Amino acid sequence: MSTRFSLVMTMARAPLFALLAVPLAAQSADQLVGKNVLIAQTNYKGRSAIQVIAKPEAANATSYAVVKDVSFRDGVIEVDLAGQPAAGALAAARGFIGIAFRIQGDGGYEYIYLRPTNGRADDQIRRNHSTQYSSYPDFDFARSRQEAPEKYESYVDLQPGVWTKYKIEVEGRKARLYVQGAEQPCLIVNDLKRDPRDGGVALWVGPGTEGYFSNLKITAK
Repeated sequence: MSTRFSLVMTMARAPLFALLAVPLAAQSADQLVGKNVLIAQTNYKGRSAIQVIAKPEAANATSYAVVKDVSFRDGVIEVDLAGQPAAGALAAARGFIGIAFRIQGDGGYEYIYLRPTNGRADDQIRRNHSTQYSSYPDFDFARSRQEAPEKYESYVDLQPGVWTKYKIEVEGRKARLYVQGAEQPCLIVNDLKRDPRDGGVALWVGPGTEGYFSNLKITAK
């Protein structure tokens, strides 16, 4: 049984976590449903990975690959990811990459993502925008900057195209982002914008992004 790109999810809500390993690589990309993305199983920098590339015509926050048969409200999502601007991307591309969660039937969802090219930019303002929380469709990065500058973004050391450990903890209206195994979160969100409801999980990429994902683990509670 292949474990090159593994998914771990809970079977039921319980006081203790109950885990079920599902080998995603055994079915290639069949366990993903793409929206405005190209999906392929590939090898990237020495490991098997799922490649997700945003289609050039995709509008902002409309490109992602949903993991089939996953229901998540609260818990932990972990993944190794690497994002970089795709070939031919506009100058504003940052290699946007992250996870969307609590995806609803109406298309709305929460998401937390990285801007890898900002992490070591020679500009402090860009560095301060290395991470981002947003909610689709009503609360994007532009609105958050207008209504609450700096509240939903933060700095973290990143490099484009480099494998990065990403973990989010979600409970109710709160979410925490941890990068590269740090004990402390680099982004804290205490007021997620959508009602806490069970929903889907997706591998998320922004406009002009070539992204890679490996070792996905979802622990719902």
